[in-house]
Amino acid sequence: MQEQSKQPSRVSKWLKLLLKIAVMTVCLWYVSGKIDFERSKTVLQHSNWLILFIALLLFVVSKFVSAIRLNIYFKNIGIILSEVENIRLYLLGMFYNLFLPGSVSGDAYKVVLLTKRYSIPYKKTTAAVLLDRFSGLLGLGILLTTCSYIVLNFTYCLILTAITVGAIIGFYYIIKRWFKDFMSGFWPTLLLGILVQAVQVICIYMIIQSLGVEKNNAVYIFIFLVSSAVSVLPLTIGGLGIREVVFLEGAAYFSLDNETSVIISLLFYLITLVVSATGLGYIFKDSLKKKERTQ
Repeated sequence: MQEQSKQPSRVSKWLKLLLKIAVMTVCLWYVSGKIDFERSKTVLQHSNWLILFIALLLFVVSKFVSAIRLNIYFKNIGIILSEVENIRLYLLGMFYNLFLPGSVSGDAYKVVLLTKRYSIPYKKTTAAVLLDRFSGLLGLGILLTTCSYIVLNFTYCLILTAITVGAIIGFYYIIKRWFKDFMSGFWPTLLLGILVQAVQVICIYMIIQSLGVEKNNAVYIFIFLVSSAVSVLPLTIGGLGIREVVFLEGAAYFSLDNETSVIISLLFYLITLVVSATGLGYIFKDSLKKKERTQ
């Protein structure tokens, strides 16, 4: 009976993966038909690799801050991890999310591992991971709204502001009402969520500078923030394809260069790929200490 129940689950996972690959392929095909590859090659050849390396380092910093934010939620429910252990686990989760999307997601892996290791109820570990995601989205929303005042019509800015403020109030109420264990971490995680997105904004700015773009930097950053929000949706693997479509359509809307926009997006994905690959080493060894801990 157990074997029969596992089989549909495996089939479902593979179907979801195939669907993601299909959507990603369609998106990349669409983008490829809208850009000039020779011009893209020229833009890329003239990029400054030193500045790109700085962008890579900034992305690493953003992920370390993100891991610290998640660890606050873990501590709220009695899971005491050193920051080194937590970062190892976070990198492993990134690796699973990007390189093994058909088996187990990074979030699911963290939930299963910590639930078993610390004998914490499954609902609490799941809540910690999900709330961390939401706090990150709130940070993104705040940066997106702030940037909109530079780029968009004032009416749209007010709409975004109302949505963001409403989301913060709603998130606060949900935690206070149903997730009281995490109440003490609300403001610290929200501030860290803003910091994560701010560092990634600087990262994307450095990517833009590496390509020698002198105009419309704020617009490119705004498009990046929109693409980050859209890529949260589990439609492709690691947001590849969806992010590029957003950059391409954003370029069309704001009359920007298609090739430059898509290259900015692809370089950011490449940086994500490189950093995520560092989690490979923790597949073959326990990222947490094996000794028992007292809660």
